[in-house]
Amino acid sequence: MEVFMRLYAMATCLFLLIGIVPLALAGAHNYGQALTKSILFFEAQRSGYLPGNQRVKWRGHSGLMDGKANGVDLVGGYYDAGDNVKFGLPMAFTVTMMSWSIIEYGKQLAQSGELGHAMDAVKWGTDYLIKAHPQPHVLYGEVGDGNTDHYCWQRPEDMTTSRKAYRIDQNNPGSDLAGETAAAMAAASIVFRRYNPAYSRLLLTHATQLFDFADKYRGKYDSSITVAQKYYRSVSGYADELLWGAAWMYKATNNKFYLDYLGRNGDALGGTGWSMTEFGWDVKYAGVQTLVAKFLMSGKGRRHGAVFGKYQQKAESFMCSCLGKNTRNAQKTPAGLIYRQRWNNLQFVTSASFLLTVYADYLTSARRNLRCSSGTVTPPQLLAFAKSQVDYILGDNPRATSYMVGYGNNYPRQVHHRASSIVSIKVNPSFVSCRGGYATWFSRKASDPNLLTGAIVGGPDAYDNFADQRNNYQQTEPATYNNAPLLGVLARLNAGHAGYNQLLQVEVPLRETDAVQPEQTPEAKVTPSAGLIAIEQKTTSSWTANGKTHYRYSVTLTNKSNKTIKNVNISVTKLYGPLWGLTKTSSGSYGFPTWVNSLAAGKSIEFVYIHTNSPAEVSVSSYTLA
Repeated sequence: MEVFMRLYAMATCLFLLIGIVPLALAGAHNYGQALTKSILFFEAQRSGYLPGNQRVKWRGHSGLMDGKANGVDLVGGYYDAGDNVKFGLPMAFTVTMMSWSIIEYGKQLAQSGELGHAMDAVKWGTDYLIKAHPQPHVLYGEVGDGNTDHYCWQRPEDMTTSRKAYRIDQNNPGSDLAGETAAAMAAASIVFRRYNPAYSRLLLTHATQLFDFADKYRGKYDSSITVAQKYYRSVSGYADELLWGAAWMYKATNNKFYLDYLGRNGDALGGTGWSMTEFGWDVKYAGVQTLVAKFLMSGKGRRHGAVFGKYQQKAESFMCSCLGKNTRNAQKTPAGLIYRQRWNNLQFVTSASFLLTVYADYLTSARRNLRCSSGTVTPPQLLAFAKSQVDYILGDNPRATSYMVGYGNNYPRQVHHRASSIVSIKVNPSFVSCRGGYATWFSRKASDPNLLTGAIVGGPDAYDNFADQRNNYQQTEPATYNNAPLLGVLARLNAGHAGYNQLLQVEVPLRETDAVQPEQTPEAKVTPSAGLIAIEQKTTSSWTANGKTHYRYSVTLTNKSNKTIKNVNISVTKLYGPLWGLTKTSSGSYGFPTWVNSLAAGKSIEFVYIHTNSPAEVSVSSYTLA
C-alpha cells in the first residue's frame, strides 16, 4: 500500500506539472455531495432560536440570553469552532467568504440545488452582525469568553459559562474587526441585491457606517477586546482589513471613493508591499490583491494603474508561491498539501484553493497566463492545483482519510466539538454539567454520538500524519472559516470545465481630473534628541523549541510631532534572530518598508522580530520633518 501511494503521489504531481488531470481521478470525487455536506455544517454551528427548516435535527436552541446583560439583543450567529463562544472577527470573515463564493459561483450553486441553502447560511450570519452593530460607531465583537468556555465541556443548549458581550467603539477602536464586518456586509449586500433588495440596502448602510468607523477611529480590536487575544489575536494588524473593506465597498457600490482609497493607500497600508504565502481570517492581503487584480483586468482604476499593477504582482506572487514556482514558496507536506502551521492547517488550504480557483477563472476571462519566476502557468494548471488540494482533503492522501466529516468511508469520528461529542439534548435531556462533560463525554474513546456532517477538521501535520482523537484539538477541531471558502471551489469543480462563464466586463474608464499637488515645504533635519518618535517595545508571545525559549517582540514607532516624518534611520542592536517590517540599509541600519515613504503626525508603524534573548536595543538615529 505504501509503495502504491508513493507511485500515486508521483503520478499525480507529474500530471499536474504538465497541466493534465488524470482521467482516473476526474470523476473520483462527488463534489456535489461534498458541497451539500459542507453547507450543512453551518447549521450545526448555529446559535440562537433554530428555525423550522433546520436540517441538523440533533441541535437545539442555545444562547437565548446573549446580550441581555448588556442591554442589547445578540441572539443568533455562529459558534466559530468546537467551542461555544461567538467571536466576531472569524464570523465576519466566514460571511465574507461564503458571500464571495456565491458572487463568483452563484450559477453553479443554483445548478447543484444549493444556492438557497448557501444564502440562508450567509443570512444567518448577517442577521446577527446587524444586531451586533446597534450604532454607527459601536460593534459587538464577542459573546462569551474563551477562558471560562474552555474550562467546561457542555452542549450549547446547557451552557453555564459567561455570556458577557464585548464591544468596540470610538474610544476603544478595532479597525480590523470593523473593517472585516464592513466587508462581510458589503459582500452579502451583493448576494441579496436581486433576491431581497430591501435587505441588501440595509446591509450596505451598515457596511458604509462600519467602514467609516474602521477608517476614522483606528486601532487593533484585540487591544479593546483583550479577551480575544488568546484565541483570535490580530497579528497582522488592521491595515489589511481597511484595504479589504474598501475593496468590497467598491465592489458593492461602484463608488469611485473606495477605488481611490485603494489607490491612495495601497503603499502605506501594505497592499502593494506584502508578498504573502497565506490568506485567512487574520491576514487579508492576498485576498485584497486578488480583488484589485480583477478590477485592473476589468479595465477599472486606470488612474491608479501603476499602484494597482503592484497589487496584481503581489497577487500573482501568492499564486506562484502556492504552486512552488516563486522565489519564496509555501511549504508543503510530502504528499503535496499546502502546510502553514500545526493548529488547524486546513483553514489555509481551503482559502488558498479558493483564491487559486477564482484567479484561474479571471485569467481565463482575460485570456492570459500566470507568469512565475520559475515559468509560465496556464489557468487550467492553476485550477488543477486547486483541485489537487481539495482532492487531498476529500481523501486522496497517504492515509486515504477524508478530512470532511461524513464524506467517504474513512473520516474523523472523534471530533473536538462539544455539541457533536455529547449526546443530543433531544435524545437525553439530562443536564450536562461544566466539568461533568469532560469526565463523561470528552474522555470517551468512542465515536461522536452526533455526526458533524460536512465539517472540515484541522487536518494532518507537516508529514501527512493524523491522529483521530478528541483531545487532539490541533487536528480534529473544525471551524466555520475552514468551510466557507470551500463552498465556491466545490461548486466550481462540481460544474466541471464548462462551469465558468462569467467573463470580465471591461468598463469605460472613469473620467480623470487633474490632481492637485500639495505645496512643497523644505525638509528640516531633526536630531533624535527632540524625542518626536516614541518607541514602545513588548513581548507578544514565547515558545520552546530544541531546548531554547524563543520570544516574539513587537516594536511600535509613533510620530509624536505635528508634522510628517520621513527618512527615518533606525538602529537595532543586540538582535540574534529574524526581523520583519523594516528594510535593511547598506550601512546596516533599518528604514521604513519599501512601500512606506513617510509617517504622518500621530500615526504609528510596527515591526516584529524573534530571538532567544532579552529585547534588542532599538533607537532612532535620524529623520527629517516634511
